[in-house]
Amino acid sequence: MKLEIRNPKLERETPVSEPRLSNFEFRISSLLLLLCLAACRQDMQDQPKYKNLRGSAFFDDKRSARPVVEDTVARGFLYADARFLTGKENGQPIAMLPAPLTLSRELLERGRERYGIFCTPCHGLTGNGLGIVVQRGYRQPPSFHIDRLRAAPVGYFYDVQTHGFGAMMDYAAQIPPADRWAIAAYLRALQLSQGATLADVPEPARAALDEKSAPGKVAPFPIDTDDWKHAVDEGPTEPSEKTEKPHP
Repeated sequence: MKLEIRNPKLERETPVSEPRLSNFEFRISSLLLLLCLAACRQDMQDQPKYKNLRGSAFFDDKRSARPVVEDTVARGFLYADARFLTGKENGQPIAMLPAPLTLSRELLERGRERYGIFCTPCHGLTGNGLGIVVQRGYRQPPSFHIDRLRAAPVGYFYDVQTHGFGAMMDYAAQIPPADRWAIAAYLRALQLSQGATLADVPEPARAALDEKSAPGKVAPFPIDTDDWKHAVDEGPTEPSEKTEKPHP
């Protein structure tokens, strides 16, 4: 009788060889995998289509990009009222706000807000044409308080915002029509405020102007369009030496 002594510990430590793919099988598997990946995008890759700005032999004008159908209007952008959209009637700027807009405090507040965002960099807070970019060397626009612009109809200011004027770019893309009208209405209020007299102040409010607590006239801000030259001539300022106290 033959006895066989087995050591379980040695059997566990003995590595078991795993079956491996041959070189030929590996190449075949890789090729099939590549074919599968390529087949996944063939439909989208080879579908009939035009790439951007590519010509076309089908259309007479040889352009693949086609214009929209005539009278097509994007959803939410139908402006049937020419007075509201252009600010003109019979080719001339209109003098009154178009329907459905009405002069109200809410409209003027909206115009003041939009004016502060888009207009003050050049025209200034009071419309005197001395905005911050003008103080830094940009071309100065005319003041809104000259006689020519005081006499201009409100539709003129709307049209300038829409199409630009002189060195001013148009803001048709940045400011929607309703906000352009709000700004135009606020400009009228701004012009009135800078040329107001005591007769324009309501009776109940006139007494407050004589009170000692009434704010005085603010001194004009000093304008020096060449202030940047002083910084160049003087050079960079050396930081002062300060003894830093240790944090507690």
